[in-house]
Amino acid sequence: MAYRVTVERTTVCPTAVVMADTTWREFRALWPKLLDEVWAFLRATPGLRTDGHNVMLYRNKVSDSEVAVEVGVQVTKSFQSKGRVAASTLPATEAATTLHAGTPAELGAAHLAVLAWCREQRREVTGVRWEIYGDPDAQTGHFDVAVFWQLA
Repeated sequence: MAYRVTVERTTVCPTAVVMADTTWREFRALWPKLLDEVWAFLRATPGLRTDGHNVMLYRNKVSDSEVAVEVGVQVTKSFQSKGRVAASTLPATEAATTLHAGTPAELGAAHLAVLAWCREQRREVTGVRWEIYGDPDAQTGHFDVAVFWQLA
């Protein structure tokens, strides 16, 4: 799949998230549980979410195999944390971005495309990156994913 990478100035976006320090291997099984916690909180907190999307924000840790993650949903405003669900934000920053229209299993290709573009353009990334998951198509269940990498 060919990806078109652009630079975008993002605005701060409030999120409800569960944060975790994990490995990439463990993350595959962990993220659905974290997202379920956030959705349970949102169902019990009317008005906090209107049309926000699922999000995942990643910050590399000490090694390439470890990562600090925030798994959650875009919300309308900040709020008091409850249990493991915390108020956070997607950053207001300059980011390289692309849209992934393939299957979720192929999402890594979008990240690699952004990194390749950054190398070609001599743009450094900070390591902070995030994904915003679009609404699923009612008939096919397909959804697009916007991929962002914060530029240094």
